[in-house]
Amino acid sequence: MDIKFNKNEDHNKLLVSDLKHKLKKVHLGGGQKKIDKHHDKGKMTARERIDYLLDQPKKAIEIGAFAGDEMYQEYGGCPSGGVVVKIGEVSGKKVIVVANDATVKAGAWFPITGKKNLRAQEISIENNLPIIYLVDSAGVFLPMQDEIFPDKEHFGRIFRNNAIMSSKGITQIAAVMGSCVAGGAYLPIMSDEALIVEKTGSIFLAGSYLVKAAIGESIDNETLGGATTHCEVSGVTDYKAKDDKDALDRIKSVFDKIGDYEKAGFNRSTAKNPKKDQNEIYGLLPEKRSDQYDMVPIIERLVDNSEFDEYKSGYGQTIITGYARIDGWAVGIVANQRKIVKTTKSKSKPSEMQFGGVIYSDSADKATRFIANCNQKKIPLVFLQDVTGFMVGSKSEHGGIIKDGAKMVNAVSNSVVPKFTIVIGNSYGAGNYAMCGKAYDPRLIAAWPSAELAVMSGNSAAKVLLQIETSRLKAKGEKITEVKEKELYDKIKSNYDQQTSPYYAAARLWTDAVIDPLETRHWISSGIEVANHAPITKDFNMGIIQT
Repeated sequence: MDIKFNKNEDHNKLLVSDLKHKLKKVHLGGGQKKIDKHHDKGKMTARERIDYLLDQPKKAIEIGAFAGDEMYQEYGGCPSGGVVVKIGEVSGKKVIVVANDATVKAGAWFPITGKKNLRAQEISIENNLPIIYLVDSAGVFLPMQDEIFPDKEHFGRIFRNNAIMSSKGITQIAAVMGSCVAGGAYLPIMSDEALIVEKTGSIFLAGSYLVKAAIGESIDNETLGGATTHCEVSGVTDYKAKDDKDALDRIKSVFDKIGDYEKAGFNRSTAKNPKKDQNEIYGLLPEKRSDQYDMVPIIERLVDNSEFDEYKSGYGQTIITGYARIDGWAVGIVANQRKIVKTTKSKSKPSEMQFGGVIYSDSADKATRFIANCNQKKIPLVFLQDVTGFMVGSKSEHGGIIKDGAKMVNAVSNSVVPKFTIVIGNSYGAGNYAMCGKAYDPRLIAAWPSAELAVMSGNSAAKVLLQIETSRLKAKGEKITEVKEKELYDKIKSNYDQQTSPYYAAARLWTDAVIDPLETRHWISSGIEVANHAPITKDFNMGIIQT
């Protein structure tokens, strides 16, 4: 291997090491002291509950681990959004589990908590996937109630979704393992079955202090809404458990008796590992986001037996399309080619060079056709993003780049097969949209630590913003020296670069996770297995498009 490979490898392994360090910190939730206090009450933490519940916890994938990262610092932060969400198996059945983390502000709901819960329900609805709620929450975080309470994508949407999911026949099981108050009390009771843990679980619209203040009644919380009250008096809950493990064992028993599901029927054969060493991805992926590289060797280290059947390989070369298998599942791959390619126009016209990572008219046209083919053949789509955007300039505009780009966006938007997106490197501007960014409903979307998501690169954005800022300062009569201009540029670029970080995106749930590149096959395979729960019920139709 050459020196460049070794430098790339060192850089990317350091990024993965940093990822693992960040995850280790996130997994502590509210911190070790809060965990110890939680244990002193005889309760398991959210992560301990999920690990005990799942058949193989190490094979589960976590959604939104970095939700809330570096946000709400004035309130002490909100690690993982105060709720842990994982997809795994319970008694052999694929499920999604949502567990409030009571070590983070007593499990109170911040705005990002609501967004993450809605994302979990979205995954459940899209894939007809059973959902388990492990409830332990003090309800809405009152200092931010105006950002979590009334809007369409706020707290109340959770219960609307409970009702919709019930009408669709999606299994919902809830275990009340701590506080469950106010509006949050509706969530377990709108589930199919509800359990409650003795002594630690409680459900009420208003706690004892509020009851005293509102109507003057003096009553303790256990009598007001404890396990005995709701299992023997009100009939609100269905099962009483003596402790956390007893409740989780009961859930396992329920799922053990659930019947099989109707399958979408995606093609799967015996899984094979890539022939080429997956670890070499670290050396193949360049340290700098602006560097050119060949995406095909990356693909060959992600797909079974390193076999990739490329579609239209000589046409529209800045996007790679083709068929492969990942962990046995048949997939259609749409990937940005990051090396400069030479295109042949015709015998009478000379060849020209196209920049890697840029979407040209011919590559958009090819991708549109390929996406349509995958929908015709019922093959899930995998998008590998390292895109700087669509080609600009008079030649592209006169050639109809907007029209061809619109066709590709149309195909992505109307695709009926499940889509999965991995952000490998750049994810800029409209390129993010065309390559199935979060706004285009990928079933799962994850980013490598090398990813950057923004309207444009840090350098380009900083130059534009610098022009705006210097013009503003000059209008106020300030003199801008070269030194002052450099200070402004460095400050602007530093702030902008922070916003392009994959962790900034994951904190806001623009992606579901930041993952080690070596986890990519498992993520895609798990996603397709989950998507196989939801048969395709409508035809692919792109509607009216410019030809």
